[in-house]
Amino acid sequence: MATAPAGPPHAPHRVRRVLAALAVAVLVGVSVGVGVWWLIRDTSLGSGSGRGAGPAPGVTATPSPSTSVSTASGYRRVQDPAGYTVDVPRGWTRTEKQGESAPVVVYDAPADGRRLQVFRVAEDTPAQSLGLAENDPGYGFSRRPGYQVIDRASGTTWAELAYRYDDTELGARQVVDHRFRAADGRLYAIRATGPATPAPALVREPLTRALASFCPADTECGVGAE
Repeated sequence: MATAPAGPPHAPHRVRRVLAALAVAVLVGVSVGVGVWWLIRDTSLGSGSGRGAGPAPGVTATPSPSTSVSTASGYRRVQDPAGYTVDVPRGWTRTEKQGESAPVVVYDAPADGRRLQVFRVAEDTPAQSLGLAENDPGYGFSRRPGYQVIDRASGTTWAELAYRYDDTELGARQVVDHRFRAADGRLYAIRATGPATPAPALVREPLTRALASFCPADTECGVGAE
């Protein structure tokens, strides 16, 4: 009886080599796919979508100058000798005078009569300080001629009063008086004053910029001084 011809030598070994090569290719493909998925995932989370991973557990992120309130156009950030950093309009001149209980720093506009006043206050709360400044029988500004309240507002750590009055030399004036607890735990006041005839925003804007940038010396406020 004729016998079947013998097959190629070592056929089982060649089959095992082919299967092994296929397995390696599958593993490489899976690894590449997983790597690409992680790359896409990390990129999407870091693209500003608001879903970033954030700091590791137990680590507190601290503000940096790049994420702090920046100096607006037309303003400059100053380290005032009175002991704080604040943004003031460019070209405004600084003077200092002694107030009732603390030095008062004054920044004046050279042309339009606007002014910023910055000073420490000694009362226990912003509301108490503002109420005393308004109603004290000896020096309260409610005694000024033509005094008229425009607006009142307050929060847990601040109080504000906007009003107008008639100055004997400068005419009708408007004021926004804002008292607040700063990052060092102390109470401060920033008052913005200007002519009553322009839009109120012209008087309020320097106050808004000053409050957003105000930082007592040796205190972490998240604002990078120039």
